[in-house]
Formats: sequence, C-alpha cells, structure tokens
Amino acid sequence: MKAQRVIIDKKEFTLKSFFFQWEWLLVLIFIVMTVVNSSLTPYYLDADNLIGATMEFLDKAFIVLPMVFIIILADIDISVASTIALSSVIMGVLYNKGVPMPLAIVICLSVGILCGFINGLLVTKFKELSSMIITLSTMILYRGIAYIILKDQAAGKFPEWFNYLSWGYVGPIPFILIVFIVFAVIFTFLLHKTAFGRRVYAIGSNPIASRFTGIQVDKIKIIVFTLAGLMAAVTALFLTSRMGSTRPNVANGYELDVITMVVLGGISTAGGKGKIYGAIISIFLLGFLRYGLGLFNVPAQTLLIITGALLIGAVMIPNIKFKKTRFRQ
Repeated sequence: MKAQRVIIDKKEFTLKSFFFQWEWLLVLIFIVMTVVNSSLTPYYLDADNLIGATMEFLDKAFIVLPMVFIIILADIDISVASTIALSSVIMGVLYNKGVPMPLAIVICLSVGILCGFINGLLVTKFKELSSMIITLSTMILYRGIAYIILKDQAAGKFPEWFNYLSWGYVGPIPFILIVFIVFAVIFTFLLHKTAFGRRVYAIGSNPIASRFTGIQVDKIKIIVFTLAGLMAAVTALFLTSRMGSTRPNVANGYELDVITMVVLGGISTAGGKGKIYGAIISIFLLGFLRYGLGLFNVPAQTLLIITGALLIGAVMIPNIKFKKTRFRQ
C-alpha cells in the first residue's frame, strides 16, 4: 500500500511561534519605554499631553501604510516628501488665487495621485533601473516644481474650518487619529485579507515566478505607487492644516522617517515579508519616544542614536536563532 501524501497549506498554531514574532517584541519595547518614561516624569501619562503628541506625528503615519506595500514589493519610494510639498504648494497657491478650498483640496489629492502614478509607470517601464534611482529623480523633480511655483514665498491664510483637520476633536479623540484608524483598517484588510495583498507578497518574494503564474505585476505596482501618492497628498492636507501655511520645503526628511517606521516594523527590504501591524506599532513607538525624550529636553542627536540602534535590532534580531524558533516577520 502506498503512503498517502498530505499537503498542509497552513502552519500549525502554537503559542511559542505566536509570541516569537517581531510585533510582540515591539510591543514589549513600547511597554518598557512607557514604564521608564512614566517613572521619570508624572507628565508623560497626562492624557492631554498624549493626545497632543499623536497630533504631532500622525500626519506622516498616513504614508507608512502604502510604503509597507511598496517595500514588501521589494521596491522603495523616496519621493513621497516631495509629493507632499508639491501637493501642498499647488493647493495653497490655488486657494490664494481665489479657487474655493474644497476644490483646492480635490486638486491637492489629484496631484498626489498623478505623482504616484508617474512613479509607478516609470518603475514598470524602466525595469533596468531600481525604484530608488527613479524615485530619487522624481523626488528632485517634484520638489523643484514646488520651488518654481512658490519660490521662497509662503501660501496660507486658509479658512478656519481647514484647521479642524489637524486640530479638531470628535469628543475627546483627535480627528486625525480617527481618520488614521480608518485608513489603517482599510490598508490592513487590503494587505492581509484580499487576493490583491497575497499578490503583493508573491511579487515581493519572486516577481519572475509571479509573472509566469499570471499575476499582473506591472499593474499591481502602478496601483501601489499611486496609493502612495494619494496618501502623500492626504499627509499634505493634515500637515498644511497643522502649520497654517505652506512652503516648498515642507516635509523635508519625511521619507526617511517613514522608511524607518516601516523597517522597524519588521518589513523586510528584500521583499515578500512583514506585517502591517508591526509598522503601525512602530509609528506610535517612535512617536511617543520622541514625545518622552522631548519632556526631558534630550538632544535630537540622542534620538537618532536610539532610532539607529532600534533599526539595527530590527535587522539582526529576527535572524538570530533561539534553539528551533525564530522571531517571525
């Protein structure tokens, strides 16, 4: 009698494998950070301060969500900050020239979508070039256009209701936090619960094999980069609302912060690995870390050292074997 072969399409669930995941280590780091900061100062756990801190860092969190998709695809987009600047500048200039604010907001979102679509189109059409080189070029291009439009001037004097985006509350909860939660749920569902998300993982693991299996690799990449452009424009709305004006140099360095949050969240730069939950945890981990260090007037250089150490850990620890179990990304 021939032995029957059984193919298991799901790994057996064990508590050990569940808790030995990178996301749980991030949660542990977050808890330790909270305990240490709250023991050093009574102001850290003040509800008003915590809420105010989220309003300071959540604008860039919107870009983290599509950047997870891009890095899982084994690509990268370093033009997102320039897309923010261009979208914001065009919105501000149009409003100051008499365009109604709702229409200026729609145009802002459209500019972001167009910038993202151009990135995706270039990445898929010029496969011999890495996405880093292509988006480095568009980063310079988009920021340059913003400077041509506004030069070293500022645009602003937005209507009062526009300030609500970043400073408004729904009950005790900041409006920006509610919007972020909605987008986080949408992107989490898209990545982990849909065929689109499974194809993103497949492309990141092996793009050549994905093409042979019938996956429309180029189409998916264009969609993902377009989503990144859209979310960059959403960030432009909240950032401009928080500042009350816009300049061509807004969001400088945002792309590095976003990539840091994604990599710290356990998303593999080699593609095909990682969960969006980790990136979401890292957003709040780094955000509240900065908030806590700010209460102690810790120099910004110290924050860079701590962030760098966390990133090294994000790369090294998942590859260290603990007997037969590894941290799973």
